[in-house]
Amino acid sequence: MKKSDDLKVFLSNRNSTCDECGEELGRKAWITLEEGKGALCLSCADLNHLIFLPSGDTALTRRTRKYSTLIAVVLKWSRARKRYERQGLLVEEQALEQAEQECLADSEVRTRRRERAAERRAGLDEQYVRSFAERVRGLFPCCPPNRENKIAEYACLKYSGRIGRSESAKQLDEKAIQLAVIAHIRHTETKYGEL
Repeated sequence: MKKSDDLKVFLSNRNSTCDECGEELGRKAWITLEEGKGALCLSCADLNHLIFLPSGDTALTRRTRKYSTLIAVVLKWSRARKRYERQGLLVEEQALEQAEQECLADSEVRTRRRERAAERRAGLDEQYVRSFAERVRGLFPCCPPNRENKIAEYACLKYSGRIGRSESAKQLDEKAIQLAVIAHIRHTETKYGEL
């Protein structure tokens, strides 16, 4: 079953009633919406035999998807983001058990792979920061000693959203480097932060 074909179950944020059996479901009820039938509880939608698998473990989710013949995506409305966000899946119990056994069998291998990938990413990141610093020094040869490294470390900080993480900066574009230098000067040589 493709992701687009998955059934959808919604966590309601207001009091709900099943349109088929009439049961009062209350707030935060698990409901499905069916054309011509309205909101249905999991029993009336024939999904009450499924169990919840929360989001977060990619390997477990992928393997459970492979073994479960019936899958429902659980969605919850986010007021802050104004969209439905995935909370996890409803899956068949035997599929989850089989996936858990597989994950336990190769957990050590996956852990080592993740560690190697993290080391590789860290190495690439260090290399990128060095290249960025060299480009700063090349464009600004009169820059005080070692300042290019401080500029590069600040501009390229992971998950910061700063100019050094942009695609143009990763190409060591002259304009992106200039913006990083300007930002560094603004924040270290002026009272910009206080203003």
